[in-house]
Amino acid sequence: MNFQLDTIAIKKAAMIIRSVNHKLRNSIIKLLLENDKLTVTEIFIKLRLEQSVASQHLSILRRSGFAETTREGKNIYYSINKEKLASIQSIVLNLIEDYKAK
Repeated sequence: MNFQLDTIAIKKAAMIIRSVNHKLRNSIIKLLLENDKLTVTEIFIKLRLEQSVASQHLSILRRSGFAETTREGKNIYYSINKEKLASIQSIVLNLIEDYKAK
């Protein structure tokens, strides 16, 4: 059996998993799921964060595809890409099941 690792794909997958494997980012995801969409200001006020900290973590979520932005007038709203979140959850659950089976 000839098996070749796709190191670029593995690095991308690791980055995606790391992006949601953080306490603060989990809080942001939960908050956005509860509220559908929020501005950065609403997020940092509700979570009692510095604006720069909220922006940094939102940027990580956006780059990994978990957060999406929409502009309404002068406001930019963040929301969760629920399809992406569900697909990653499914992949992780399958990996856990495979691990348990071995």
